[in-house]
Amino acid sequence: MQFGIAMPTSADSWKTALRAEELGFATAWFYDTQMLSADCFVAMGAAAMKTSRIRLGTGVLIPSNRIAAVTANAYASLNKLAPGRIDMGLGTGFTGRRAMGLGAMKLKDFEEYVRVMLALQRGEIVETEVEGERRKIQFLNPELELFDLKHPMRLHLAAAGPRARKLAAKLGAAWVNFFSDVPAAVQMIGEMQEAWTAAGNQAPLQATAFVLGCVLAEGEPADSDRAMLQAGPRACVLLHRAADEALMGLHNISPLPEAVRAQVEGYVALAKTFQPADAPYLNNHRGHLMSVKPEERKFVSAELIRMTSFTATEAELKRRVGDLRDAGYTEFTVQLVPGQENAIEDWARIMRAFR
Repeated sequence: MQFGIAMPTSADSWKTALRAEELGFATAWFYDTQMLSADCFVAMGAAAMKTSRIRLGTGVLIPSNRIAAVTANAYASLNKLAPGRIDMGLGTGFTGRRAMGLGAMKLKDFEEYVRVMLALQRGEIVETEVEGERRKIQFLNPELELFDLKHPMRLHLAAAGPRARKLAAKLGAAWVNFFSDVPAAVQMIGEMQEAWTAAGNQAPLQATAFVLGCVLAEGEPADSDRAMLQAGPRACVLLHRAADEALMGLHNISPLPEAVRAQVEGYVALAKTFQPADAPYLNNHRGHLMSVKPEERKFVSAELIRMTSFTATEAELKRRVGDLRDAGYTEFTVQLVPGQENAIEDWARIMRAFR
């Protein structure tokens, strides 16, 4: 099993990517969350220049926020700087779209986007819709070698639902799974493997597990100050999803456990007071996956952190990661929180146990 790190993107995220490379991590994933973090392609370009071995991926890009030709060009440009080290992670959108009050994009539009992007990278003439009309487009001068269409780039799809998983299998793409607990993750990869086999794929499935969490010292509570900084932002996702559902009717894939119902309902009541009243999503998603806002802190308990994140002692985390490996996951990726990048040293100890 390989290990990766992910991060809400900063223009100088190359520093974290370089440290990850030094420690032996295989991949650095850069979040594509406009208005919440820096541009992923700017940061990945800097990381490509500062590193030499680690793979660099978008984790994950949201197609609705860029036209396919622009994305194809951005990846090909990165590939010129880091040939063969680029991972194209795409998804239908959560954080970057929820920050604008939007739900996930339609799967048929997502599939069309991927079709156009991949065909362009193969050097083909592609017909696609541009400003309401069908147009033929193509990379026009690859012979000048201003970008790189020669070295292969890996396609990864974040696919939670059964239809999305079937699409990932149909395209032969690697699979990215964001989750909270191991039993659910094991069940999901079983379903993904069924879809993979049904699609006739011969190569083994490549599957990346994405988590947030904190490596606790013996006796350290799950809501310690350090754990709150490193894992609390993941716990807040449950709150944000519930508020989105209550305030805007957006689909919520996170079931509400009875043990934390009062906390979640308390947060939803607070979210109903967010201003501006016609855009409560602005306050709801401020700091999403990056921090626990002061007004959120009272709703984030040790139980909520344990339930939603990989927060446990080193021995327990090794057991969980081992279960994921045994189930078929090929990469384990942990997101680092801004200001807590030194947590990479803790996760490196976990990684070394699997070499």
